[in-house]
Amino acid sequence: MIAPSADSQTQQAIHRARQAVRCLPFRLAFYQELEQGALSSSQLAARSDWRRIMRRRLSANRTEDHLIWLIQLGVLRREVDGQGLTERVRLTPLGREVLSRWDGEIARASIPRRLLHWLVQHWPRI
Repeated sequence: MIAPSADSQTQQAIHRARQAVRCLPFRLAFYQELEQGALSSSQLAARSDWRRIMRRRLSANRTEDHLIWLIQLGVLRREVDGQGLTERVRLTPLGREVLSRWDGEIARASIPRRLLHWLVQHWPRI
């Protein structure tokens, strides 16, 4: 068996992340804000301009679930301060690469694609 090349793995990671970004409720403005600075799930849930950055209003817990998923995919990472990891997240280089390919708003995935994404995200890992 031949091991996949690093470039092949990078392309797979980008493809997987692009699919996830299309399935999640965040708009392009959300990711653009994370390019400028770190945000926490509680900050995001408390915003009055939530329609600008999300397709639907989310609780802090639900927002955190989505942020954790994006961290697992490599799109986001936790911010680090002098005390260690914080609850705030920011965009990774992979996240910047994924988002650089969109000219306008992120196209919403189809319902079957979103259902498949939900199953992958919530399927028990052994």
